Amino acid sequence: MSSDPVEDPQTAAIEQLERFGLSAYAARTFVALASLGTGTARDVSQVSAVPRTRVYDAIDELHDRGLVDILQSSPKQFRAISAETASRTFEHELQHRTGILRTALGELEPVERQAEQRGVWTVDGQPAVTERVLEFFAGAEEEIVYMTVEDLLTEDLVDGLSEAANRGVSIELAGVSTEVQERIQDEIPGAMMFESLWVWSDTSAGRLMMIDGGKTLVSALVNGEDASPSDPRSETAIWGEGDTNSLVVVLRAIFTWQLGAKDPT
Repeated sequence: MSSDPVEDPQTAAIEQLERFGLSAYAARTFVALASLGTGTARDVSQVSAVPRTRVYDAIDELHDRGLVDILQSSPKQFRAISAETASRTFEHELQHRTGILRTALGELEPVERQAEQRGVWTVDGQPAVTERVLEFFAGAEEEIVYMTVEDLLTEDLVDGLSEAANRGVSIELAGVSTEVQERIQDEIPGAMMFESLWVWSDTSAGRLMMIDGGKTLVSALVNGEDASPSDPRSETAIWGEGDTNSLVVVLRAIFTWQLGAKDPT
């Protein structure tokens, strides 16, 4: 599966290689070789702005990570591995590092998390908010009440709701369009739809959620200069947990009133 095209592939490739831990010179050298096919240190230096004396250090770094092959000629020739092989190499490395991180963090977590979280916690950015919502869905045992704009109801979230429903969790949803409601009810036949407190799409609200009556989250969409360039609407959320948590108390009262006002028919 291909990703979206980029305006400056050379710069984008160098930035991503550096994020995978390559030095700046190694990243530039690899990108130069990728465009050349094969080349000498002189060739690389001419197209990459890497000093010739530093190309050899960069090649050593790349060779140690299996990213270039060396032809023992005079002068030496260097060849970058293919884009597909390089991507697969970094993907395997990332999976390995992620596995180690997951294991290490799992061993550091307390045996039992506190049920009562004092105060209100903040989460910034749509990806982070979505991950937190998915985490809360996964921990639901009895009930999920979720209100949102349809742009934020991604396939991942629908899958999370479906998995919760399969565990016997009741799903109540509001704020989305009639078309999306029909799609959700096709995928989650037991999901209940209810009218929201206001015309959801006319506000800056993003999501309102209550899990098992004891965990709540509310978010707002932020337009303008605070939004990230790749996403015209950024998102900030607050959440709380516990029977006496102030955010939980307020939102539970709102949801209780709203759900109690539903037309039973």
